[in-house]
Amino acid sequence: MSNTRPDPITVEVIGSALSSIVEEMGEALVRASYSTNIKERRDCSTALFDIAGNTLCQAEHIPIHLGSFIGIIAHILKRHPMEQMQPGDVFVGNDAYEGGGTHLPDIVLAEPIFVDGRIVSWAVNLAHHSDFADRGHAHIFQEGLRIPPIRLYRAGELQQDVQDLILLNCQVPRERLSDLRAQMAANRLGVSRMQALCAKYGTETVLAAGEALQDYAERKMRAGIAAIPDGTWHFTDVHDSPEIDGELKLTLTLTVSGDTMSLDFDGPDQVRAGINMTFTALLATVYYAVKTVVDPTLLPNAGLARPLQVSAREGSVLNCVLPAAVNARLSTCQRVVDLIHGALAQAVPERVTAAHNGACFVASFVGRQPVTGEPWVYLETIGGGFGARATKDGLDGVHVHTTNTSNLPVEALEIEYPLTLMRYELVEGSGGAGRQRGGMGLRRVYRAEAECRLRMDGSRFASAPWGLQGGQPGGRGHFVYGPGIEPFVLGNGLLRAGDWVEIITPGGGGYGPPAERDRAALQRDLAEGSITPEATQRIYGAD
Repeated sequence: MSNTRPDPITVEVIGSALSSIVEEMGEALVRASYSTNIKERRDCSTALFDIAGNTLCQAEHIPIHLGSFIGIIAHILKRHPMEQMQPGDVFVGNDAYEGGGTHLPDIVLAEPIFVDGRIVSWAVNLAHHSDFADRGHAHIFQEGLRIPPIRLYRAGELQQDVQDLILLNCQVPRERLSDLRAQMAANRLGVSRMQALCAKYGTETVLAAGEALQDYAERKMRAGIAAIPDGTWHFTDVHDSPEIDGELKLTLTLTVSGDTMSLDFDGPDQVRAGINMTFTALLATVYYAVKTVVDPTLLPNAGLARPLQVSAREGSVLNCVLPAAVNARLSTCQRVVDLIHGALAQAVPERVTAAHNGACFVASFVGRQPVTGEPWVYLETIGGGFGARATKDGLDGVHVHTTNTSNLPVEALEIEYPLTLMRYELVEGSGGAGRQRGGMGLRRVYRAEAECRLRMDGSRFASAPWGLQGGQPGGRGHFVYGPGIEPFVLGNGLLRAGDWVEIITPGGGGYGPPAERDRAALQRDLAEGSITPEATQRIYGAD
């Protein structure tokens, strides 16, 4: 702990500077990257950490990436003594069990920031390298290259053998090399900006401000929890996936006591599929979901986690252990958000939305370019409906909760890959009816222009996103296969040139009784094609 305690204005100024640093790091990563998944879809995140591995600030990118960040510094320090580190050292890692990660495509680069010969903080970034495609997901050894935290650069010198080993295990090494270089550029920018900040205000002042900002986030979180009535609430939901038969029953017991909150999760044993969650993935999801309800203005640092106690049985699908597969953990994370919001809706319904689409629909293509024969990998995560709020309709066709990526524009998709997007539209009637209507899901229809393999994932096929306070559930998701396509197995299959598949994502749940919906809003829904005339009469009782 620093003995210097800066005044509140200085703390605020330095806090804004830290936020600016991580946002600038993120823009540098996006602008310098090569792959469509990062330069177009922005599937990446940046952050600063203190020397102990506590989050100082995370850019407003993708909440689930915090799960990879919060574990990696501890794993680095476990393997590499801090006194042996030098300026220019850069560590790379992705492993879910020995690297603090949440799934293998998310590769993290972490660089210690030296000021006056000592480490004062860490610059960290993550990029989703959409490369480990067309693989099995019975266990993690099938899912890609596991990288514990090791040096990619030593004192500023590239460890060529380490980079060669990584690239040899990638299907599109040129993309991986370019994206790794973009990650390096982002971290070096963060190092430079942090060093400049310390030079301007003094290292001790900056470090003390970081501590004060974490304390402030803790105070705000405690105040927000204290405003919720004391009590214990239970909520149960189900999770399905193309990778498993049937549905998994997931439960939460949430207790508010004064200014603390405990969340005790339970679920079935981990499964031979990629939908298992590591504990750090669970923590990142909890921090996001609680923040959205308790106080969305909370600073994104480690202080907000202090009043929260989180538990889940080891070896379960919500707290898996080696060798569980984890590639598709994101849809399970989305269901965890539904559990938390469903429990809190019983205490503070006016603060909670109806269930969002509750899934992360994924289309992952892999093939060879028709002209050059070079391999290509294309990953798309597709949004859906946003749940209705107490005072507003849900948003249509957006990413929700722990994922926050963009779609890939049609022009970029068709220029880069031998695919044609035949339809891209909102799904009429998929938003849950209510006084406030849930957001609509999306429809995307892909046609293969050359033979390729496709893996599709998602959830809410059997169950529907629930409504609140009398609102109706949103529409379910499903896949439609064109004629002549052989049946997919566990979401995996082959597309020949000319084959097409249709992906429909779930809508969001409605809020409040449909009969209370404003008639002018109903007319607008009809004019915009959000609902059909038949639904207007049947559900809303309007002419």
